[in-house]
Amino acid sequence: MRDKKLQIKITEDGQVFAETIGIKGKDCLEYIEMLEQLLDAETIDSNYTEEYYQTEIQSVRQNKQFIKEGD
Repeated sequence: MRDKKLQIKITEDGQVFAETIGIKGKDCLEYIEMLEQLLDAETIDSNYTEEYYQTEIQSVRQNKQFIKEGD
């Protein structure tokens, strides 16, 4: 599993550019929303990465116990 990251670039004129890395699907929008709240700012333009169109696959492992009854 990859680490989830938010890469931020601030230009000399104060523009903020952010890119989510390792966050699949619409979960990335939550990270951008948190950044907006922290900066008291709002998104002007968005480009979605390939990861936005992917889904997070979570595997669930089930423990099965087999009991053999005695004769």
